[in-house]
Amino acid sequence: MSSKNVGATREHLSDIAIDAVKQIAEKRADLWIADIDNVQIVKKEGKSILDTELVRGIILDKEVVHPGMPKRVENAKIMLLDVALEVEKTEFSAEIRIRDPTQMKAFLDKETQMLKQMVDKIKASGANVVLCQKGIDDMAQYFLAKEGILAANRVKKSDMEKLARATGGRIVTNLDDLSLEDLGNAGLVEERKIGNDKMIFVEDCKDPKSVAILVRAGLERMVDEAERALNDSLSVVADVIEKNKIVAGGGVVEEEIAKGIREYSLSIGGREQLAIEAFAEAVEVIPKTLAENAGLEPIDIMVELRSAHEKPKGHLMGVDVFTGKVANMQEKGVIEPLSVKEQALKSASEVASMILRIDDVIAASKPKEEKPRGPEKEEEE
Repeated sequence: MSSKNVGATREHLSDIAIDAVKQIAEKRADLWIADIDNVQIVKKEGKSILDTELVRGIILDKEVVHPGMPKRVENAKIMLLDVALEVEKTEFSAEIRIRDPTQMKAFLDKETQMLKQMVDKIKASGANVVLCQKGIDDMAQYFLAKEGILAANRVKKSDMEKLARATGGRIVTNLDDLSLEDLGNAGLVEERKIGNDKMIFVEDCKDPKSVAILVRAGLERMVDEAERALNDSLSVVADVIEKNKIVAGGGVVEEEIAKGIREYSLSIGGREQLAIEAFAEAVEVIPKTLAENAGLEPIDIMVELRSAHEKPKGHLMGVDVFTGKVANMQEKGVIEPLSVKEQALKSASEVASMILRIDDVIAASKPKEEKPRGPEKEEEE
């Protein structure tokens, strides 16, 4: 984050990223998995970037559906519904002939009664918050408000899945099969106004496996920059958790690899040796580019770096862009995840190999013969 616009607040944002990934990390068999898709990032302009916060739960870009419902529920018992709280329409067209006003009233009362039964089942389960993936009928909203139940509808499927992981609840698809075990738990569910929009915060969950980060900043550009910085840092922390090994940065690894490749090339000889040495030079592009980007003289830096790596304890020496010298990167705290370094080298090698093969194919293909154009063709005839 130091090289980005959010560099001044890197300590605050990095603490949030670390806490978020540690919270969602889970052990499967003998491996630790940290899927950053389980970290929800919500951006809102306003306040300072230092007001960016980690929510141990989920933020819904929704409002409470009925003005008579409570806007704040503590010790929430949350029901996650994937079923509409509406009277279902038949799949085929039907005609009802009503000759008596009492029949009309009975028809409407029956619809109201069905909605009341749905709400009674929810109330009986012990839920005081209902988050529905589908619609909630106006009459059902009224009955829910009367029972003091907070509700939101048309919640996105991805948010429902995150809510299930955060609250420990189960997404219910049948109201006849409700039980207390299906409900999720949260310390607080509250509707808040953030900027110009109202949002529902589901927070203070016990050991949530899905969390949210509310990104704040005064300008839209800064909000976007903070989001990019957080995405990068979340990925880095997740890589370290999944493969908990780190290496020194500053071109240390690349120079040590290049040194090993050159030593290997001496045992090969012939034309292959030239190709192997060329690969070593390609790997050294990383420290060379670091020096160029820092405004240093790349040739002097590379000579000094190669010389340092020939010494007994020089395997941790890299490019210090601040002093313009070669220094011990581990002592400077410049480190990178091993998995990132491995992937970079693999990807670069595969791309280079693919391009070389394409060149071979083009060189080996037979050139097409050009057909003579109009005037020349007439002269030949």
